Amino acid sequence: MSHSAQTAAKEEPLRSVHTSNFPQILTQLGISLVISTYQAGKLIILRADGNTINTHFRVFPKPMGLAADINRLAVGTAYQVWELRNVPAVAHKLEPVGKHDACYLPRNSHITGDIDIHDLAWGKQKLWFINTRFSSLCTLDFNHSFVPQWRPNFITALTPEDRCHLNGLGMVNSLPKYVTALGETDSFKGWREHKAQGGIVMDVETNQVLLRGLSMPHSPRWHNNRLWVLESGNGSLAIADLVSGKIETVTQLPGFTRGLDFWGNLAFVGLSQVRETAVFSGIPLTQRLEERICGVWVIHIETGQTVAFLQFEDAVQEIFAVTVLPGIRFPEIIDWDEKLIASSYVLPNN
Repeated sequence: MSHSAQTAAKEEPLRSVHTSNFPQILTQLGISLVISTYQAGKLIILRADGNTINTHFRVFPKPMGLAADINRLAVGTAYQVWELRNVPAVAHKLEPVGKHDACYLPRNSHITGDIDIHDLAWGKQKLWFINTRFSSLCTLDFNHSFVPQWRPNFITALTPEDRCHLNGLGMVNSLPKYVTALGETDSFKGWREHKAQGGIVMDVETNQVLLRGLSMPHSPRWHNNRLWVLESGNGSLAIADLVSGKIETVTQLPGFTRGLDFWGNLAFVGLSQVRETAVFSGIPLTQRLEERICGVWVIHIETGQTVAFLQFEDAVQEIFAVTVLPGIRFPEIIDWDEKLIASSYVLPNN
């Protein structure tokens, strides 16, 4: 690794170090990143501040899936879905004045109950999310905790039993297309028995299983006309060959890979340390690496080379989602600032 790593955040115990080129990459691309860590109970914004990356933390209860664009941000938490809206007028007033170019304020919170929400994504009209406890793909309406829209055809009942650990959602043309699950199983937490090699990728439209034999797959994403997937149990970024049903590893990384987004030829990949618990024992990654790292790795997708990285040192050990905020360099996210929320109003233009 040719880049020197430098300490970014001095806030104990949320320290991180990063390669010196990471801030320049974010600045040149005109983006920032949002990361969720359910283990630390935080959303983390990575934003370039001169020659360092400012890691900015916001508290949410067990945040998992994220869906974001320039106007809005959705966060799946312990038992609710938060929707926030970017209010540029508020951003321009934040201290230091003129520094922030976006401010996401809470607009709506929907109570789902504890359903172990995983990936979230905005569709054309609505927000889609993986309801892992009920093994289903869902949307929201005002009258219900959640509205099941699809489940794998091998799942015989809608029950809170986490039967296959459905987890990842990949959209194509603003519609749900690909999902990942850790097993093709129909019993209470049945996936755990074969987790090392029991993972699958499915097509939501056809109900076909496209790939089998994967090690804890997560984060399926359609980018550059290819289906990318993180084979977390191998600590890898891979391409799914939908014709042959095989997986092609692009690169192996020093952690449990989970959380993926793209910008051009760069992939931003979340890495987790994963503890030696029953869930994570016996997977290839824990046999390959004694020491595992938590952070965000930047990979050039054509070469598989690591371009830059940021590594968390203490309190943050597990990452779930990594999301690019396009066209936003220095955002703020407000979790629950009563004074600011009470005095900020967004009205229709007319």
